Amino acid sequence: MESPRSSIFLESGGTYSGGRTERDKTKLVRCRPLITIAAATVIATACQRTAPYHVYVTNERSGDLTVIDGATDEVVGSIALGKRPRGIEVAPDGARLFVALSGSPIAGPGIDESTLPPADKAADGIGIVDVAARRLVRILHAGSDPEQVSLSADGRKLYASNEDVGETSVVDVSTGAILATVPVGGEPEGVTTSPDGRLVYVTSEEDGQLTAIDTASDKAIRSFGVGPRPRSCEFVGDSSRAFCSLENGAAVVVVDTTRHAVMRTVGIPGQGAKPMGLALAPDGRRLYVTTGRGGTLVILDTATFEVVATLAVGPRPWGVAVSPDGRRVYTANGPSGDVSVIDAATLTLIRKVKVGEGPWGVAIR
Repeated sequence: MESPRSSIFLESGGTYSGGRTERDKTKLVRCRPLITIAAATVIATACQRTAPYHVYVTNERSGDLTVIDGATDEVVGSIALGKRPRGIEVAPDGARLFVALSGSPIAGPGIDESTLPPADKAADGIGIVDVAARRLVRILHAGSDPEQVSLSADGRKLYASNEDVGETSVVDVSTGAILATVPVGGEPEGVTTSPDGRLVYVTSEEDGQLTAIDTASDKAIRSFGVGPRPRSCEFVGDSSRAFCSLENGAAVVVVDTTRHAVMRTVGIPGQGAKPMGLALAPDGRRLYVTTGRGGTLVILDTATFEVVATLAVGPRPWGVAVSPDGRRVYTANGPSGDVSVIDAATLTLIRKVKVGEGPWGVAIR
């Protein structure tokens, strides 16, 4: 009988041998009729097509959005947005992107703000990008100096962290009306909606705390300490836990979302490691952590909390995202103006893609 390893031919060219084809390593297309029944299991896997996706990168200094084709890692577009695009979120229906824009001047930690130019408040807002048309279609007012944004589960409301006033704005997406403002502590940054849609967690860098917002009432139900300078959070799929990065604590905390309390603190290794962005693998088994000035991507096992690997990716990586199939991880490296592409199976850096100036946030659709 013919060997299953040699009986599968792909229209894209090359022979399937239990791994990737020679030409197309990620996108498998319709297979030709097969001879052997024994190969059925292998065939079923081989003939599944990986859904196409694009990687969207906000560039804080050049004020635009870079679009990367996930199949080729090539830049296929650039969209002008406005001043300081940072946090980015994909709408639940996938048709739009929401990007936080700010007219406040860029200021690093410890800078004397009296030496900075005045803020351009007219530039503050949440830009809405039409994915299909690849253009900015609307800007919503969402309070002062929005840094990050998260949408409700149904996409009807958005929550924006207002960094310079210590609040989170709740905005009706259809009307643009601000429905509520919620005090959340000094210098809020990360804002994340739980998968079940019941909670929003907002980090306060200045006060070292998280604030839990009930999305039914849009009111804070609890604020609690987590550690020095929390930056971002990521919920697990059933919303029972959340991971939050501590930039100045060189750690990630695990939070019980029922009690709104820290369950565990996990140290992040590496010289100068300052945990920033977080992304979970689609199966929830790995947490990817960017380390800012540490220049690395740290991979944690979410069952054991052990470090799986530490990989150098570039200078000051911040934003991070994982492809829908879990095969690729992307980090935004601000000073070098590029995005690192990592193979999640081998945990190796495949390539770097040049984008705009000061890449900050990463989203995938």
